Parts: sequence; C-alpha cells; structure tokens
Amino acid sequence: MTDTSFLDWPFFDDGHRAFAAEVEAFAAREVADLVDHHDVDGSCRRLVAALGRAGLLRAVVPEAHGGLSDRLDVRRLCIARETLARHQGLADFAFAMQGLGTGSISLYGTPEIQTRYLPPVGRGERIAAFALSEPEAGSDVAALATVAEPDGSDHVRITGEKTWISNGGIADHYVVFARTGEAPGARGLSAFVVDADAPGFSIRERIDTTAPHPLATLGFDGVRVPVAARLGKPGEGFKVAMATLDIFRSTVGAAALGFARRALDESLAHTTRRQLFGAPLADLQMTQGALADMVADVDAAALLVYRAAWTKDAGAARVTREAALAKMVATENAQKVVDRAVQLHGGHGVRVGTKVEELYRDVRALRIYEGATEIQKVVIARQAIADHAARTQTAQAAE
Repeated sequence: MTDTSFLDWPFFDDGHRAFAAEVEAFAAREVADLVDHHDVDGSCRRLVAALGRAGLLRAVVPEAHGGLSDRLDVRRLCIARETLARHQGLADFAFAMQGLGTGSISLYGTPEIQTRYLPPVGRGERIAAFALSEPEAGSDVAALATVAEPDGSDHVRITGEKTWISNGGIADHYVVFARTGEAPGARGLSAFVVDADAPGFSIRERIDTTAPHPLATLGFDGVRVPVAARLGKPGEGFKVAMATLDIFRSTVGAAALGFARRALDESLAHTTRRQLFGAPLADLQMTQGALADMVADVDAAALLVYRAAWTKDAGAARVTREAALAKMVATENAQKVVDRAVQLHGGHGVRVGTKVEELYRDVRALRIYEGATEIQKVVIARQAIADHAARTQTAQAAE
C-alpha cells in the first residue's frame, strides 16, 4: 500500500484530499484495462476519453469553461499526475498533455478562443498539444526558427518545423510558437493555436522512445492561421511559454514523484517477501540503507513539488525558482529511487514486463523534457545570484 500521509500536510485542503481519492479510485478501477503498450495512440485516446468521462480533466481548465476552480489549481494538477504516474505512465501522460496543451489558452486566450477549445478538452473530446521545441532550438527558446509572416491584415502563415512534440499525430490542436519579429531573440516570438486539419500542416515523422508515447516532428508549410488565434499580444510568445511552464514544470516533478513512490512500494513488497540466507532480504542492513535513501529522496521531492504548487496557488506571480527546484530534485531523485529498485530486484529488475523495468524506462525522459536538469540549474543559479544582488543593494541603501 502506498503511503499517502503527505496529503495531511498543510499544503492541502479537504478539496484536494477528496480529489486525490477520486483520482486514485479511477486509476485503480480503469487504467489497466485502457492501456495497450503495443498501441500507444489508441491507449492515449482511450485514456483521454475516460479521464473526461470521470470528470478528472476538469482540473486542467478554469471553472468558467467547466473546470473545478476559477483558475488552474497546481496542487490538483500535481496530485493527479503523481497518482496516475504511480499506476501507469501513459495515464499520467494523457492527463498532463491535456493541461500543457491548453494551459497557454487558459492563461492568455481570448474569451472566444477559450470557449472554442477549453470545454471539449475538459470533457475529453479533443486532444491538445504544446509545440515549442525545434530541431535546433530546445532549451534555447530564443533560437526558434519557425516564422509566422503576415498574410493580409487578419492572417499569418506559419512556416517551419517542430520536433519532440508530445501528442504529435493524435492531437486536434497545437499551441505553436513562432517568430513574428517584433524584436530580436525571445522578444520577437508569438503563440498561435493551430488546428490539426489546417492545410499545410503535416506529421513529418513519428518518434519512438524508450518509454513509447505519441511523439512526432511537425511540418508547417505556409499554414494560414487567423491573427485572432494568437495567444497574448504580438511578441509575447516567450512570456506565454514561460508562464505555462511555470505551472506545468512543477507537475513534471509530481509525475517523477509518482514513479518514485511506485518503485519504493515495489521494493518494500519485494524485499520483505524475498528470502535470502534464510531471512527476508529486508533484514539485511545494506537493504535497509537503500530503502532509507529511497524514503528520504521521495519525501524531499514531495516537499519541493508541493511547496512550488502551493506557492503558485497562493498567488505568486511567478514561481520560476520554486518550479525549477521541484522539477530538478524530483526527477533526479526519482531516477535514483528507480535505479535502487532495479538493483534490489536483481535479475527481475531488468526483465521486460516487470513493473520496475517499466519504471526504469518511464522515468528517464523526465530529466530532459520541459527543461533538462542542466537548464534548471542555470535557472536556479541565476535567480540566486539576482536575489543576492537585490539583498546586497537593499542592505547598502539602508546603511
């Protein structure tokens, strides 16, 4: 049984605890029958539809469009991702991408755009995607080469390529970031909602990874998009992207936390059951040392993830530092926890089809996507330097 005592922490209220129980019940009841790893596209479509029927996707849209709260509640998003990931990685993926693919719309969409896209996503009737990365621009968003050029007074034409796009090939719409040229670098980007059936849009390549999920390279060959489909103002694309990641970066940490908790659960069950030298494996001090490290890594990650989520929900305009810390520590810790689980399981840990082997493949990508660990370190260090400079300046002014 998984330890859920963290839900008693002061980060949460009774609404969060009730939501956690709903997600847990759904996952235990339905997820296993919806997933076929030989058909990831079909699995994700089934999962999105089921999450919508269960009302859980209401957590990814605002109350005005059928959601659970007036704005996105990051603690709910994290609870859902942690719980679903603990049961099945694809279930977490299906939920997460509905949020990431509409988060920018919730934050910056006009009322018309929000009314068009958010309710069907919340009902599980449309699949969403977020298209930021390019072949030569992943971590460095300012290097984006896709362009959106004016086509008359009320349209733009988008030309370029996006890659490593989750839900690529099954999404009904994509939030696409392109260079519109208002200023150099990151200040000259804008975001647009592009429907998957738009002429000139194509899936150029499907990408297979160690933990399969729908992933693709997208082509934009002069895709004509109304200016009214823009999110935010011209040149605000970087702001839109970072504000969206500010929310969802913490949830990546939550997904990693779910994988880590499951690895710990599997390890406790295995080591207390497995006999070695006439006694349970768990009686060995080296085993106990490994389990203690796993417990510490899980709790440290949980504290940072839910601190970041609570800080955002409490009204902080930006949680860049907190989200970066949560994402970095939770994903790195989860990798260590899962690796220890494999080691404790011995040969069974690397046998295809076992849960810990699946977790080993699932967890690795989390240290890369939505900002690799190395990028999080840059973000954290720069913020620490800036904060130090601000404190120093304040102290000197007070002298």
